[in-house]
Amino acid sequence: MEQKELSRMTEQESLRYYREAYEREKKKGCFLTGRLEEEEYHYTELGKQLAQIKGSFLWRLSKPLRSLVHWVHRTKERVSRYGDLKGILRKLNAKAVERKARIQHGTASFPGAEEARRQRETNFGRAVKFSILVPLYNTPEKFLRQAIESVTAQTYSGWELCLADGSDSQHTDVGRICREYAAKDHRIRYRKLVKNEGISGNTNACLDMATGDYIALFDHDDVLHPSVLYEYMKAICEKGADYIYCDEGTFQGNKTIDDMITLHFKPDFAPDNLRANNYICHFSAFDRKLLECMPLFRSEFDGSQDHDMILRLTARAKCVVHVPKLLYYWRSHAGSVASDINAKSYAIEAAKGAVAAHLRQQGFENFEITSTKAFETIFRIKYEIQGNPLVSIIIPNKDHIEDLQRCITSILDKSTYDNYEIIVVENNSTADEIYEYYKKIQENSNIRVITYEGDFNYSKINNLGASNAKGEYLLLLNNDTKVITLNWIEELLMYAQRKDVGAVGAKLYYEDRTIQHAGVVLGLGQHRTAGHSHYRVSSNNLGYMGRLCYAQNVMAVTGACLMMKKALFDELGGLDESFAVSLNDVDLCVRAWKAGCVNVFTPFAELYHFESVSRGLDDAGEKAKRYDRESEAFREKWKDVLEKGDPYYNPNFSLDRSDFALRL
Repeated sequence: MEQKELSRMTEQESLRYYREAYEREKKKGCFLTGRLEEEEYHYTELGKQLAQIKGSFLWRLSKPLRSLVHWVHRTKERVSRYGDLKGILRKLNAKAVERKARIQHGTASFPGAEEARRQRETNFGRAVKFSILVPLYNTPEKFLRQAIESVTAQTYSGWELCLADGSDSQHTDVGRICREYAAKDHRIRYRKLVKNEGISGNTNACLDMATGDYIALFDHDDVLHPSVLYEYMKAICEKGADYIYCDEGTFQGNKTIDDMITLHFKPDFAPDNLRANNYICHFSAFDRKLLECMPLFRSEFDGSQDHDMILRLTARAKCVVHVPKLLYYWRSHAGSVASDINAKSYAIEAAKGAVAAHLRQQGFENFEITSTKAFETIFRIKYEIQGNPLVSIIIPNKDHIEDLQRCITSILDKSTYDNYEIIVVENNSTADEIYEYYKKIQENSNIRVITYEGDFNYSKINNLGASNAKGEYLLLLNNDTKVITLNWIEELLMYAQRKDVGAVGAKLYYEDRTIQHAGVVLGLGQHRTAGHSHYRVSSNNLGYMGRLCYAQNVMAVTGACLMMKKALFDELGGLDESFAVSLNDVDLCVRAWKAGCVNVFTPFAELYHFESVSRGLDDAGEKAKRYDRESEAFREKWKDVLEKGDPYYNPNFSLDRSDFALRL
């Protein structure tokens, strides 16, 4: 690694770098023990010094001044980020849209009298009873009444409300209020428990009371949209759903649902997202048959019992359906997980345990689960690499010796995975120096240069490289990339090895450390073909709901760094050569998805991508016309998929922007 890059590292990054380097060099018989110990000592001493500074009287006294300086710095960064007045105005407009959306998805979204009547009178042709389970414990009267009344206001009448009360002797009002409502509506069932069994035990007591076909889970202090059961009935009758969830918003304590602080618009079912983050959460409803020979909640996972249950039941379900409407309102108040995960710190370990149990049930072993910087219960999962398979790295190249040299040097110098070959596919270079460089690099037995003849066609070039590859896995790589993450190959390979995975892509940065690629969204952008999410945001950004911090399912990843099993690549027929320059990578990923695979973006494999250095921008002249033609062909080929929308990108988001801005 260059000294400049080392100097820009934080102490923790530096320590991590030397640890990883130590393990890599150990294989070769070299030991960095002295340097590692030196860095650890240096890190420890700096930590002591920092603790002394923060504990000093002067540090505490200067807090107001530091806050002012930080505010000025953040303001300058914002102005710089959005560039000019137009950029700032766009940001302000986005905030205005978000404020409007909070209202739009609150009570303004409730059905009017006529629509409510239509929903109540809808004949679904099938009778389904929902058993709504609500474990109670010392619930404040206002919250309890709002929760119960949001159930009685449902436009679909086929429900029963099962209330199991574990409240202590100081909260007898909970039982009084429940009996009051039960006396008015026979669908409300109440039971006072002998003792509080915790959230798992109390919810299981609710289940013992239930007689419904579908089970739905509802927290005692939250609020349901009046149409949620109606929408779920549509999903059951029209799609055969046996597990259903919706979008949700969070509002504060005693405020109304029109004052939501967050709106969580979710993707359709995404198994990798769910393992890393319980994004499904509320409002889960499922066919009771999924519980056969299985408990609803397991007490050993209290604090994350819902994540455990969702992982188990969705693994069994045949048709998981996401209703992309905000139909659940999660109340955030002191002591609730919605407010602060630290209020229930045991939930962190419970969540790790739930994910671990699921992974073992799915046949995985020797994995690692760690918290990410986004949130304590948003996880990074490291899967065990099976064997030591050969990875064929295919790099198309025409001239551009500096780019290619930078790319290959970074692979050779930084990669901790050593069983790879590099295939450079030469296409119509004219400079003598590049051929001299080819001779030099082929002195390394792991590097080969093959020649493609004909007009530039990215698909044909990579297909030629793939046909000459000896590896079990292909790694398509642009020549204008540079490795950052030492174990980048392992991070891609751990997903590519899975039977259910098609393509795997990395997190790519521009030279200024803004994001170039973090997954591809179908239909995004001016041409309504595909675009990159989180485009041009800072490398430090956590992403929408933490999405830049965990591996997740996406419809496509860029071919600038894409790994896939060679057998699958060949089965799919490689890249479609009718897409000579653009969208061939997206097309490949869509075909893999259609074949039943999931595609994965991982933020833990990072590279620089000096995009368009080697081929220029597609924004003018003949290049723009060519892109228009290929875009039209793509839209025609995938018309049905595009009309349905990207399943991993909520339809409430704008297709004109890459920052998950809401559309109204």
